[in-house]
Amino acid sequence: MMLFAHTKMFCAVTFLVNLSTMNVKFLHSISDISESSWNALFDTSYPFIQHAFLSALEQSGCTQESSGWAPRHILVTSKNKLIAAMPCFIKNHSYGEYVFDWSWANAYQQHGLNYYPKLLCAIPFTPSSGPRLSFDKSIQTTHDKLHIIKTIDQAIRDKFTTKGLSSWHLLFPEPALSALLEQSSWTQRTGVQYHWFNKGYESFDGFLSTFKSRKRKAVRKERKAVEQLGITMRIVSGTEISTDLMAKFYRFYHLTYIKRSGQHGYLNSEFFNLLLKNMPENLVMICAMKDDKLVGAALCFQDNTTLYGRYWGCETEYPFLHFEACYYQGIEYCIQQKLQRFDPGAQGEHKIPRGFEPIKTFSNHVILHTDFKHAIDHFINEESTQIDAHIQHLQKSLPFKSV
Repeated sequence: MMLFAHTKMFCAVTFLVNLSTMNVKFLHSISDISESSWNALFDTSYPFIQHAFLSALEQSGCTQESSGWAPRHILVTSKNKLIAAMPCFIKNHSYGEYVFDWSWANAYQQHGLNYYPKLLCAIPFTPSSGPRLSFDKSIQTTHDKLHIIKTIDQAIRDKFTTKGLSSWHLLFPEPALSALLEQSSWTQRTGVQYHWFNKGYESFDGFLSTFKSRKRKAVRKERKAVEQLGITMRIVSGTEISTDLMAKFYRFYHLTYIKRSGQHGYLNSEFFNLLLKNMPENLVMICAMKDDKLVGAALCFQDNTTLYGRYWGCETEYPFLHFEACYYQGIEYCIQQKLQRFDPGAQGEHKIPRGFEPIKTFSNHVILHTDFKHAIDHFINEESTQIDAHIQHLQKSLPFKSV
């Protein structure tokens, strides 16, 4: 009832956009909107929200009905003008999300209820914070943005709740959007990741000079161990990445997934080839060479400010090679290219002694079942307190000298 009361209040006043002129559409394919229209709305260099990235996932078959990632991208128009959009998927599982709700699904099942399907606003298989809901530049006020969010929320209710949808979720938004969603009664959940920040370093040695002596020696020892194995590192980016190199990388990526989990990776070779074809300017490949032979590779993305470590693979495990390829080389690249931040991927407290700092991440959730909403909200509140305490504890383990 509160939602309708708010709706009436908004209609009583003239806004830049008003409910009577807004229309919410659900697209079954990213190809149903032009690349220029989508990218103009998401006016950002952040690579994972780009039309080409979402299209590569879809064209390769990684996001489709049979994979449990059925596209239902949301567009909001007013008088035929696109004013907001968000990438969304109908999910019948929770794989590839990195904000874990398996316990919620199990609780539903134990009570004879269905947690799936659910609606998910996220970048598939990509635990990287960034734009998720974008507004047209004419939408400036918090008031109007909240109005649009409430309209989207109501459209989801109207379209899906009679079809068994239990909930909807938005993963890894930027903090400002998460706060807006929280104001619109989307419960905010927090998590933790580990990112490196460029504080004006001129070189990797300059970065290490900020470490305590023992921590600095440990990093140098790890890097020296890789060098003593006769492994050299080479960075290839953009159109310099050949299809042959991408094929070798994919083989390593595939083998590494099999070794670690006994399962195939979420992404297939066609996806990586489409990235190489359609957005090479965002790609950075860190190659490990031994006797002039490629023995491992990490595929990263970059935008105007950030390097994103995403995929890693090797055929033979070498001591400390993962740290060199996926962490130290990325830090050096950021320093050389004057990038502000390195997001090396989800999880991993082992990043702390290597100079990555704990940061909060966010997600937002709407749970329709009243009793489960109360239980999940209680769980999230307790979890948030634990995460705050955990971040404080981790900050004491950072390798940097005391200021």
